[in-house]
Amino acid sequence: MFPKGFVLDNTHHPHISCLQRYVKTADLDKVYSAVSKVLAEEKPTTWKLKAYKYYYLPWKDIGLAGIVIRPTKDLIRYQKKLIDAVAPFTVKTGTAAAFVTTKEDPDINEPTIDYVAAFVPNETGKKFNPHVTIGVGTQDYLKKMLDEKFEAFTFSPAGAAVYHLGNFGTAHTELKRWELKP
Repeated sequence: MFPKGFVLDNTHHPHISCLQRYVKTADLDKVYSAVSKVLAEEKPTTWKLKAYKYYYLPWKDIGLAGIVIRPTKDLIRYQKKLIDAVAPFTVKTGTAAAFVTTKEDPDINEPTIDYVAAFVPNETGKKFNPHVTIGVGTQDYLKKMLDEKFEAFTFSPAGAAVYHLGNFGTAHTELKRWELKP
């Protein structure tokens, strides 16, 4: 365990980030409408996604850990549709004020701010690395985790949501949820 890490809970939701963008609060209803139209065209509950390994991104003496999902044509197509649908409402960059902070985590680190600003194009299309973030740990702990055998598994999405992000891009506060139908 890592005492300064986080657990997946009501403020750190497990998710696959398909898109991260800065948008004005006043445009959120337009963003929700645009995402609804994309979801009406897609059938994510029929997709078979495969989780196949652990990874972590180092930052100072810690790292952000996750489970990597194999990209599929469905995920990449869906991501492209989301990018196009939300594009009219995006702004180039934001500041720490664009994120959720708490008494326990009052500061947003610069890599988080930069990551969201550059998500499109740096994390999209052929560069898309779908994953489920699982926590923060010391690099020593995470290196040991990578050495452990990972039992691959297959799953299908059950929902979609828009979140207000916290530090490390965590899905902190749910803003809008769609329950997906088979």
